[in-house]
Amino acid sequence: MNILSFATLFPNAANPHHGVFVENRLRHLAASGRANVRVVAPVPWVPPGLSRVGRYRGLAAAPRRERRSGLDVVHPRYPAIPRLGMTVAPLLMYAWTVGAVRRVIEEGFQFDLIDAHYFYPDGVAAVMLGRHFGRPVTITARGSDLNVIPEHTTARAWILWAARRAARVITVSEALGERAATVGIERAKIAVLRNGVDLAAFRPLPGKSVRRKLGLDGTVLICVGNVLEAKGQRIAVGALPLLPGAALMVVGEGPDRPTVEATAARLGVDQRVHFVGRVRHADLAEWYSAADVLVLPSSREGWPNVLLEAMACGTPAVATRVGGIPEVIAAPEAGRLMDQRTPEALARAVEAVLAARPDRAATRTYAEKFGWDETTQGQLALFEEILARPTAARPALLRAL
Repeated sequence: MNILSFATLFPNAANPHHGVFVENRLRHLAASGRANVRVVAPVPWVPPGLSRVGRYRGLAAAPRRERRSGLDVVHPRYPAIPRLGMTVAPLLMYAWTVGAVRRVIEEGFQFDLIDAHYFYPDGVAAVMLGRHFGRPVTITARGSDLNVIPEHTTARAWILWAARRAARVITVSEALGERAATVGIERAKIAVLRNGVDLAAFRPLPGKSVRRKLGLDGTVLICVGNVLEAKGQRIAVGALPLLPGAALMVVGEGPDRPTVEATAARLGVDQRVHFVGRVRHADLAEWYSAADVLVLPSSREGWPNVLLEAMACGTPAVATRVGGIPEVIAAPEAGRLMDQRTPEALARAVEAVLAARPDRAATRTYAEKFGWDETTQGQLALFEEILARPTAARPALLRAL
């Protein structure tokens, strides 16, 4: 079968960290040998005058096409208009990417199905593309696209419009599946296919040697992800006064970093907080292996990949009881759930893990249950079921709208 994947959450040569989890899922799907995968990964269009300014530089530098992890990827541009985004974003994305999809067909890739990732605007635009080209569409919801975006009335209406017309809606956790139903998506249409972890890339490395290489000693906590209020790095910093001697490694960048730095200074723990910045995905195994505990005090999550990546390296996790996290941390060797999203609760949970520290081999064995094979087989079965359905006449896009 030929699958066209459509996602703005996808890395490129100029931004290799963006949406790595989508790339990993598609890489394993293609490696099954039962699906040919092409990727259309739109990138916001940058006016020439902004191409050398701040974050716009990376967007402008993204290649028009490339090959990543054995996948052919094209990056068409589309206009992202902040104030009008919730109203017209799907229409703009559709209008500016339909030509790129047509060229994929003209180049000889006759795709059978469009596989979209992230509901808004990507999934909505993908349904428009599916109706334009007469192909079924699946949409994978990943977290904030259902937990946050439907709070906007117009976006919610678009999401429900797309869900009714999609062949299936996929969520990455049971909790997100329940949220999808609460938003108004038909339960019979929802399938849960969790994210997995690359067990070859993430594996335990010798703790002493990686600690020497990274210059670490003592008790080491690690936060991995974008530095955002929702990810809770400030809460992790707030727990340090209650964890004497522990150091916190903040891996990632984001807009909340100045506030996190100010919190560390105010609490007098700035010498124990180390901002590592962005780390290549391929190098994260060293940081996980060097840490005693991964901490993730998020306010919301779909299925956070960092938990399984850390566990695959033998490092247990402490995280908030939100979204799909309880589905990941479901045994003592995996770590502990926080009772509340507070520094005090985080400190108590970390202390509990350190007091009864699980064997790293046991944590790794736990993570091995979450490899990609099960998810890949689930995708293939779902796609085959959709493609086996009788082909119905599909209305033209403008009539469907």
